[in-house]
Amino acid sequence: MAKPEPEPIDPADLPALAQGVMADAKFPMLASIDGEQPRLRPVSPVKTDGFTVYVANLKAYHKTQEIAANPKVELCYMDSRHDQVRITGTAEVLGDADEIQAIWDSNPLLRQYLGTPDNPMLIIYKIAPTQVRFMREWALEYHEVGLG
Repeated sequence: MAKPEPEPIDPADLPALAQGVMADAKFPMLASIDGEQPRLRPVSPVKTDGFTVYVANLKAYHKTQEIAANPKVELCYMDSRHDQVRITGTAEVLGDADEIQAIWDSNPLLRQYLGTPDNPMLIIYKIAPTQVRFMREWALEYHEVGLG
Protein backbone atom coordinates (compact mmCIF):
# COMPACT_ATOMS: atom_id res chain seq x y z
CA MET A 1 0.00 0.00 0.00
CA ALA A 2 1.46 3.35 -1.03
CA LYS A 3 1.89 6.12 1.48
CA PRO A 4 -0.74 8.84 0.90
CA GLU A 5 0.66 12.05 -0.50
CA PRO A 6 -0.78 15.17 1.14
CA GLU A 7 -1.75 18.10 -1.03
CA PRO A 8 0.94 20.77 -1.25
CA ILE A 9 0.32 23.74 1.03
CA ASP A 10 1.00 27.33 0.07
CA PRO A 11 2.63 28.93 3.15
CA ALA A 12 0.42 31.99 2.64
CA ASP A 13 -2.63 29.76 3.26
CA LEU A 14 -1.38 28.37 6.59
CA PRO A 15 -3.02 30.94 8.91
CA ALA A 16 -6.44 30.43 7.29
CA LEU A 17 -6.04 26.63 7.26
CA ALA A 18 -5.06 26.61 10.92
CA GLN A 19 -7.92 28.89 11.94
CA GLY A 20 -10.32 26.68 9.98
CA VAL A 21 -9.20 23.67 12.03
CA MET A 22 -9.66 25.65 15.23
CA ALA A 23 -13.18 26.70 14.23
CA ASP A 24 -14.15 23.14 13.29
CA ALA A 25 -12.60 21.46 16.33
CA LYS A 26 -13.95 23.98 18.88
CA PHE A 27 -12.67 22.08 21.96
CA PRO A 28 -8.90 21.71 22.07
CA MET A 29 -6.88 19.60 24.46
CA LEU A 30 -4.73 21.58 26.89
CA ALA A 31 -1.41 20.12 28.03
CA SER A 32 0.33 21.33 31.17
CA ILE A 33 2.97 19.95 33.52
CA ASP A 34 2.26 18.57 37.00
CA GLY A 35 5.75 18.29 38.47
CA GLU A 36 7.36 15.69 36.21
CA GLN A 37 4.04 14.42 34.80
CA PRO A 38 2.36 15.89 31.71
CA ARG A 39 -1.41 16.36 32.07
CA LEU A 40 -3.92 16.67 29.24
CA ARG A 41 -7.57 17.68 29.32
CA PRO A 42 -10.22 19.13 26.98
CA VAL A 43 -11.02 22.79 27.44
CA SER A 44 -13.64 25.14 26.08
CA PRO A 45 -12.14 28.45 24.98
CA VAL A 46 -14.19 31.50 25.95
CA LYS A 47 -12.49 33.71 23.35
CA THR A 48 -10.09 33.30 20.45
CA ASP A 49 -8.25 36.21 18.89
CA GLY A 50 -6.18 34.90 16.00
CA PHE A 51 -3.99 32.32 17.73
CA THR A 52 -4.34 33.80 21.21
CA VAL A 53 -6.76 31.60 23.12
CA TYR A 54 -8.61 32.47 26.34
CA VAL A 55 -9.69 29.65 28.65
CA ALA A 56 -11.86 30.01 31.75
CA ASN A 57 -10.87 28.05 34.83
CA LEU A 58 -11.78 27.73 38.48
CA LYS A 59 -9.16 28.35 41.16
CA ALA A 60 -10.02 25.00 42.77
CA TYR A 61 -9.01 23.03 39.67
CA HIS A 62 -5.66 21.30 39.80
CA LYS A 63 -4.51 22.87 36.55
CA THR A 64 -4.46 26.20 38.43
CA GLN A 65 -1.55 24.92 40.53
CA GLU A 66 0.12 23.35 37.50
CA ILE A 67 0.00 26.57 35.45
CA ALA A 68 1.12 28.68 38.42
CA ALA A 69 4.19 26.45 38.80
CA ASN A 70 4.90 26.29 35.05
CA PRO A 71 2.90 28.54 32.70
CA LYS A 72 4.18 26.82 29.55
CA VAL A 73 1.26 25.01 27.93
CA GLU A 74 0.18 23.59 24.62
CA LEU A 75 -3.23 23.42 22.96
CA CYS A 76 -3.98 20.78 20.34
CA TYR A 77 -6.97 21.08 18.02
CA MET A 78 -7.98 18.21 15.72
CA ASP A 79 -10.81 18.70 13.25
CA SER A 80 -13.21 16.20 11.67
CA ARG A 81 -10.69 15.50 8.87
CA HIS A 82 -7.95 14.82 11.48
CA ASP A 83 -5.99 17.93 10.53
CA GLN A 84 -4.18 19.34 13.57
CA VAL A 85 -3.18 22.70 14.96
CA ARG A 86 -0.81 22.86 17.90
CA ILE A 87 -0.41 26.14 19.77
CA THR A 88 2.56 26.27 22.11
CA GLY A 89 2.48 29.22 24.46
CA THR A 90 2.46 30.73 27.88
CA ALA A 91 -0.67 31.00 30.01
CA GLU A 92 -1.11 34.16 32.02
CA VAL A 93 -3.99 35.17 34.26
CA LEU A 94 -6.05 37.82 32.51
CA GLY A 95 -6.24 40.92 34.66
CA ASP A 96 -7.82 43.45 32.28
CA ALA A 97 -11.25 44.15 33.80
CA ASP A 98 -12.71 45.45 30.51
CA GLU A 99 -11.57 42.35 28.63
CA ILE A 100 -12.92 40.08 31.38
CA GLN A 101 -16.25 41.91 31.20
CA ALA A 102 -16.41 41.52 27.41
CA ILE A 103 -15.70 37.79 27.69
CA TRP A 104 -18.29 37.54 30.49
CA ASP A 105 -20.92 39.35 28.43
CA SER A 106 -20.42 37.00 25.47
CA ASN A 107 -20.56 33.74 27.48
CA PRO A 108 -23.93 32.77 28.96
CA LEU A 109 -22.49 29.65 30.62
CA LEU A 110 -20.05 31.73 32.65
CA ARG A 111 -22.90 33.95 33.79
CA GLN A 112 -25.14 30.98 34.61
CA TYR A 113 -22.59 29.13 36.72
CA LEU A 114 -20.47 31.87 38.27
CA GLY A 115 -22.94 34.69 38.93
CA THR A 116 -20.67 37.72 38.45
CA PRO A 117 -17.42 38.41 36.58
CA ASP A 118 -15.69 39.23 39.87
CA ASN A 119 -16.40 35.77 41.32
CA PRO A 120 -13.22 34.97 43.27
CA MET A 121 -13.20 31.40 41.91
CA LEU A 122 -12.94 32.56 38.26
CA ILE A 123 -9.65 32.68 36.42
CA ILE A 124 -9.38 33.41 32.73
CA TYR A 125 -6.11 32.36 31.17
CA LYS A 126 -4.78 34.18 28.14
CA ILE A 127 -2.62 31.73 26.23
CA ALA A 128 -0.19 33.79 24.18
CA PRO A 129 1.32 31.73 21.36
CA THR A 130 5.06 31.28 20.93
CA GLN A 131 4.65 28.71 18.14
CA VAL A 132 1.75 27.57 15.95
CA ARG A 133 2.01 24.44 13.81
CA PHE A 134 -0.41 22.92 11.28
CA MET A 135 -0.47 19.35 9.99
CA ARG A 136 -2.74 17.61 7.50
CA GLU A 137 -4.05 14.19 8.47
CA TRP A 138 -1.30 11.57 8.23
CA ALA A 139 1.11 13.98 6.54
CA LEU A 140 3.55 13.45 9.42
CA GLU A 141 4.97 16.89 8.78
CA TYR A 142 4.16 20.07 10.66
CA HIS A 143 4.14 23.46 8.96
CA GLU A 144 5.08 26.53 10.96
CA VAL A 145 2.29 29.11 10.92
CA GLY A 146 3.56 32.67 11.11
CA LEU A 147 2.45 34.63 14.13
CA GLY A 148 2.23 37.82 12.15
